[in-house]
Amino acid sequence: MIKYILPKNWIIYNLTVVTSALAEAKAAVLSLQTIPYQKSWVESLQRMELKREVAGTSRIEGADFTDRELDAAMKETPDQLLTRSQKQAYGATQTYRWITKIPDDCPADQKLVCEIHARIVKDCDEDHCVPGKIREIGQNVLFGQPRHRGAEGGEECKEAFEQFTMGLKSEYFKHDRLIQALAAHYHLAAMHPFLDGNGRTARALEALLLQRAGLRDTCFIAMSNYYYDEKIKYLETLAQVRAANHDLTEFLLFGLRGIASQSNRLLQEIKRQVAKALFRNLMYDLFNRLKSPRTRALTDRQLEILKCLLDADRLELTEVRKKTENTYQSLKSPQKAFIRDLNNLIGLHAVRFEKLDKGGYDLWLNLNWPAEITETEFFEQVKKFPKAKTHPFLS
Repeated sequence: MIKYILPKNWIIYNLTVVTSALAEAKAAVLSLQTIPYQKSWVESLQRMELKREVAGTSRIEGADFTDRELDAAMKETPDQLLTRSQKQAYGATQTYRWITKIPDDCPADQKLVCEIHARIVKDCDEDHCVPGKIREIGQNVLFGQPRHRGAEGGEECKEAFEQFTMGLKSEYFKHDRLIQALAAHYHLAAMHPFLDGNGRTARALEALLLQRAGLRDTCFIAMSNYYYDEKIKYLETLAQVRAANHDLTEFLLFGLRGIASQSNRLLQEIKRQVAKALFRNLMYDLFNRLKSPRTRALTDRQLEILKCLLDADRLELTEVRKKTENTYQSLKSPQKAFIRDLNNLIGLHAVRFEKLDKGGYDLWLNLNWPAEITETEFFEQVKKFPKAKTHPFLS
């Protein structure tokens, strides 16, 4: 068992080793902050990030729930939930939502950290852990592999927690905000000041400090999802730092890689939404200009196919046919008309396809299409659409 030792300094690391990872993380955060976005779909992405964060921080601690149970935990009230895992997920959800409303000038002091803990364990762990209360004499905790012991319950625990929160308001400010967030995460987890919920509280405190580093509102990233995906490395790195007498270098490298990867992942999702918005605008602009009396029905059908594919990354041919069947049901030969319309879209390079080993085809949009086609090329290609019932691509 490895006993807790109060650090002489709260942030110690090898700057030379960490500089490159810090620069990469800051660049990823800046890219995320500056990309243009549409509020409605970014809000949807942020709801997904919150779900990933709640799932990650809960599952690291052994919570067990299905996606459906997690959805319920994020919507229902505690008395409607059945399991402790669901109630813990509910507590985490409410805590992260509350964190987003905390003003940046509100100090990260003892009161705030205890409030985070109280909200994390409320309605789920109160039967064995008093919300927001530091461990007292005789209340000791073991955690991790190899086994670590948090600060000794009582005076040592209270002193460690007090010095830690004093450091958050003084020594921490000498360092980059991303470094502050990761260091706070490690030290709170290392001392384990509460009887339960320490890991969840540490990750929530990190989220609050990352928020103050610019990762808030439309830029919130699910670091707990990263920690859960890399759980073995996550726990090993925390243990390495403790064995190195609180030298944070290894955990900072690990955490900064996580910040960069999670920021870039969210950035790619936002870029994809931007690409879809550009595709949608061009789609309506060009196809609606084809709406002569002769082509109106054809244009409407092709737009339905494109709208269907805009709602998904990839769909099997049979799924697209099913989702658009109402558009074709009044025609004499619905299946042939559907294939002909789809072939025309493939001929325009607006839609791509892949033959599957199991038979059938996968379909998806070419989101680069707006940058690849001009108006002149579009209308010239439309003139060349086969009039007969030929199927040059799909059959």
